[in-house]
Amino acid sequence: MKPQRDPYWSMPLVEVMTALGTNPSGLTTAQANQSRALHGINAIQGRSGGEALRLVLRQVRSPLVLILMFAAAVSSLMGEAQEAIIICLILLASCGLGFTQEYGASKAALALKRQLLRRVRTLRDGIETDVAVDEVVPGDLLKLSAGDMIAADGLIVDARDFNVSEAVLTGESFPVLKSMGVVGAETPLGQRTNSVFTGTSVRSGTATVLAVATGSATEFAAIADAVERRVEESGFAKGIRRFGYLMTEVMLAIVIVVFVVNLLLHRPLAESLLFSLALAVGLTPELLPAIISVTLARGAAVMAKNGVIVRRLEAIENLGSMDVLCTDKTGTLTEGAIRLDRWVDSRGRPSDQLLAWAKLNASLQTGIKNPLDEAIVDAGTQEQQPLGGQEFKLDEIPYDFARKRLSVIVRRAEGGSLMICKGAVRTMLDVCGTETDGHTAEKLSDQRRADIDDQVRSWSEQGFRVIALAVRQFLKTEVSPAVMKWISRSRAFYYSSTLQRRVRLTH
Repeated sequence: MKPQRDPYWSMPLVEVMTALGTNPSGLTTAQANQSRALHGINAIQGRSGGEALRLVLRQVRSPLVLILMFAAAVSSLMGEAQEAIIICLILLASCGLGFTQEYGASKAALALKRQLLRRVRTLRDGIETDVAVDEVVPGDLLKLSAGDMIAADGLIVDARDFNVSEAVLTGESFPVLKSMGVVGAETPLGQRTNSVFTGTSVRSGTATVLAVATGSATEFAAIADAVERRVEESGFAKGIRRFGYLMTEVMLAIVIVVFVVNLLLHRPLAESLLFSLALAVGLTPELLPAIISVTLARGAAVMAKNGVIVRRLEAIENLGSMDVLCTDKTGTLTEGAIRLDRWVDSRGRPSDQLLAWAKLNASLQTGIKNPLDEAIVDAGTQEQQPLGGQEFKLDEIPYDFARKRLSVIVRRAEGGSLMICKGAVRTMLDVCGTETDGHTAEKLSDQRRADIDDQVRSWSEQGFRVIALAVRQFLKTEVSPAVMKWISRSRAFYYSSTLQRRVRLTH
């Protein structure tokens, strides 16, 4: 009997890399192709095939449609072929219109999804390159930084200040610090600090991750299979279904009553039955399904002209019933672009020096990539750009959601070093002791803090988002051991505070 292999999170990294046939330079293109042929694409497969058949069945399962089908059958048996043909044509028009709309919308949504395919940085042939997420295979080395979505389950190869949000899997709102190492085979998912999982996101820091499981073999896929999403029936669809049931009950009651009355009047049995069925057919609302389909399809066509894909026709009625629509999707109702409006010192005076420092911080940081930093880098004139090549980064403390600030230390061309810190105004004021205009500095008094708070509040009421910048200069060429110790202590404090919050929540 073949012995069962230990789970990858409980194995040394070297053994896992050997088992996957990879090395510190990543897979070759040929190896990646072979692995993809063996493990399949990196995608969670939903219900495969039969999409058209499912849509057809969904069109005909309506009670109104079933009533019409019954009416057509009865008309045919009674010799009313013309009436049966008319009912069948109405059925085909109604169901065909609904099927055509929903099938076309499904294809359009799938095409749009393919256009929005995410990409991830990985090492292939020893070169860092971008590949589509569905091309990631076990054995790939993924390069991750703050803001990235993790594309595969894997092991940490190298990490720095690497915090991952695993709320989608564990429900834990606080990020989890990840690092290299080995954990026990029985360790639950939320405590596997040496592993990352598909569908989670990087909150801060950078890391290199060895992809071990992809596609349907991931933890996220297992959860997706267990809780496969079912579309809830809309209120409009429920109303149509209940109306169909009501019509069915009324027709059955009338057929039974008329049939019994005819028998009591000593009418022939066959004639009584046919008369009852003919009466039921006469009560059938033949055009109602067609009217509903045409009306909803017209609404979907109008929405399509405005760039909106409607996958289910019933959604049109839901949209029309809305009185207020609330959304927070920036870029949908708004432009989604951020522009740096002004850069001023603590006294509210324009400061090009401040902008230069901000550009250094925004351009050299390697944490969360966001439009705010892009707006800072693009702001001002060409002369205000950082002096590329004359300053270079010595160290960095990435942004996190506890400190609410980001620090970068650069070596200046004229000698000495400079720490540039950017973050929330209140957080920055709490750690600053002086204020400067770039040339002179003076103590930051309580009154000045209150004045700055008032100014920031005024800007916020005008719709501006305000961030603060602080600097600290070091005269020596190298950053002193004391400063490096302070940086390490800052990181340790963040890790400790995060851990304490998790412990408090656990207990």
